[in-house]
Amino acid sequence: MRIHETPIEGMLLAELDVHGDARGWFKENWQREKMTALGLPDFGPVQNNISFNGAVGTTRGIHAEPWDKWVSVATGRIFGAWVDLRAGAGFGRVFTAEISPGSAIFVPRGVGNAFQTLEPGTAYTYLVNDHWSPDASYSFLNLADETTAIDWPIPLAEAELSEKDRAHPRLADVMPIAPKRILVVGANGQLGRALREEFAGSDAPIEFATREDLDLTGDIAGARRWRDYGAIVNAGAYTAVDRAEIDRAAAWAANATGVAALARVAAENGITLVHVSSDYVFDGSSPRPYAESDAVCPVGVYGQSKAAGDIAAATAPRHYVVRTSWIIGEGKNFVRTMASLAERGVDPSVVDDQVGRLTFTSEIARGIRHLLDSHAPFGVYNLTGSGEPRSWCEIARRVFELTGHAPDRVSPVSTAGYFAGATDPVAPRPANSVLDLSKIEAAGFSPADHEESLAAYLAGCAQS
Repeated sequence: MRIHETPIEGMLLAELDVHGDARGWFKENWQREKMTALGLPDFGPVQNNISFNGAVGTTRGIHAEPWDKWVSVATGRIFGAWVDLRAGAGFGRVFTAEISPGSAIFVPRGVGNAFQTLEPGTAYTYLVNDHWSPDASYSFLNLADETTAIDWPIPLAEAELSEKDRAHPRLADVMPIAPKRILVVGANGQLGRALREEFAGSDAPIEFATREDLDLTGDIAGARRWRDYGAIVNAGAYTAVDRAEIDRAAAWAANATGVAALARVAAENGITLVHVSSDYVFDGSSPRPYAESDAVCPVGVYGQSKAAGDIAAATAPRHYVVRTSWIIGEGKNFVRTMASLAERGVDPSVVDDQVGRLTFTSEIARGIRHLLDSHAPFGVYNLTGSGEPRSWCEIARRVFELTGHAPDRVSPVSTAGYFAGATDPVAPRPANSVLDLSKIEAAGFSPADHEESLAAYLAGCAQS
């Protein structure tokens, strides 16, 4: 078996092994393990269709649907013609080939498909990874379109085709098939807003859902036509670390149960799930930076619920779990608080026994887009700012310095001392929140230095 690329992006022509003797022949028309190992997509077929054509010259198409196809013949022979009807630079590109029992072709979503029979009694068969739906988007192209100028072996005037196929529009009038959508859940949060800005120039249609738009505590299987989505980015979470100690149900609902609902939808519809996790899935006792392969060991309710969410997200075959730490975005955050205290003449005490790196929401959004655009291997990725780890006290002093104030106005205090006398429950904090970045760097992403990002962030705040 051999696989060949074609001029149409993502469309692959296969030579199949056909074993014959005096009785006839046998072939493996689709064998997932072998074929995906050779580079064919694991496209998850859900339906098998057969079109039997009695006469030579029967011609059907050109039809483009929002699903992938695996096209072959059981008997006979066809002249196949494919036209890229997806939005983008490849729109209108043509590929033709003869398909017999010893060959097959993978036709990606949005590529128009047509064929003409070359032998009587031709059984044309195709696997698809979605069911027909009146709500789906389809495109149709005229078989005689002058722009694509397909050289049919049997002239269309002599061929057998339907009046409906004769009446399809020319290429100039065809509505291109849009790319699969990306859904961002948690649109109103700090990360959601950063993702909105990061994906503003994306070719893929982006949708943003708030908690009111998509209730993850209910059954979301029918909430959308999920087969039209290529990725779900879960930017929503319960992040009130201390309140989670008493508001356990809400923390688990948002950070675990909701993630499980998204993972189920992603698994059933071939969607890539991006889930944002936290350094709190670790207890912080490691003497070295935490790697993606380290066993989770959360100690507080927030960390426990986030660890459960990681496990749930990983049940989706196509998943990225993005672990981050010390997030800084628009709105109220540690950096803005320190800058405000400095300006108002308040000299704070800040903990000096917790170490990590700041991660700005713009950096998380940039990393998520990189993983999706580069089709990095699925799995868990640490994503924080790079550079020398610092304590919260050191960062606070740097904020004072960058805003023109004396850094020694910030006094160090232990975590235990800072929370001494607290009347409300206090969640345990990891002493070490440093995450190893070598895996995401190997995937081609270079995290920005967190101290350089801090300086740029404060400069932007001063100008706004």
